[in-house]
This record gives sequence, structure tokens and C-alpha cells, in this order.
Amino acid sequence: MGSDALASEYIEGPADLTLVDAVHDALEDLWRRVPEVSDEDRMLFALAVSEVATNVVEHAEGPEHATVTVRLEVDAAMLTAVMTDDADPALIRLDRVAMPGEDAESGRGLALALAALDDLEHDPGDGNVWRLRRRRRDA
Repeated sequence: MGSDALASEYIEGPADLTLVDAVHDALEDLWRRVPEVSDEDRMLFALAVSEVATNVVEHAEGPEHATVTVRLEVDAAMLTAVMTDDADPALIRLDRVAMPGEDAESGRGLALALAALDDLEHDPGDGNVWRLRRRRRDA
């Protein structure tokens, strides 16, 4: 994440749904501080961040309760989120993610995130690192 940030937010907590709520609150704080971000960019970036954060907390597994950190940043050209956890590495291939059929009750999160973002990366290792980027269309 760059030093040219107009605004940034940092969240850290256990991998549970209260973290997702904190991410929503942090996004609202960002939009208040950088009101010139377009409604479309806000909506699509927030959707992607919410979907990935929800997946992270729902699927975080390991010998102990996982901790997640989220860094959100807005600069003149880009919206960025980096989520890191200390859970077991997720076995996911983003190149194989597709939208499930209309009758499916789950499985849309990463497909929606991929559609809303310009770049979504997952680096498994000692935990997981998710990088989400959306170029600002209003820039």
C-alpha cells in the first residue's frame, strides 16, 4: 500500500462476523473522508471487500481461533484492501472460480468479488493474504 493514500483504515480482530461489521464501519469512515469516490466505485469495492471478508471469517480454520487484519486504502487512482489471517492456508484457485447456478444457496462471494475488482490475489503460506484492487473510475 502506498504512501500517497488519501485515507486509510486498519482493522484487527478474531475471525468472526464482528470483524465483517467492523470492515463495513471502516468503509463508511473512508467514504466520509474521501467523498469524491463515486457511488459505483464505493458500491462495487464494498461488495468485494465484504464478500472476501465474510469468506475469510467463515472458512478460517486452524488449531486456534484465527486473527484477521484488514487494511483499506483510497488513493487518487485506486481502492485497495489487504486482508491477512493466521488460519490454515485456503485451498482456492481463483482462476477456477465461477458463478454458481441460480438455484445455488452459496458460492457467489468470490465470483462477485472477481467481477467487481480489477485485481484479486490470494497468497497462501503461513496463513493467507488477500489483495483486492479496484481502479477508481472517477479518477
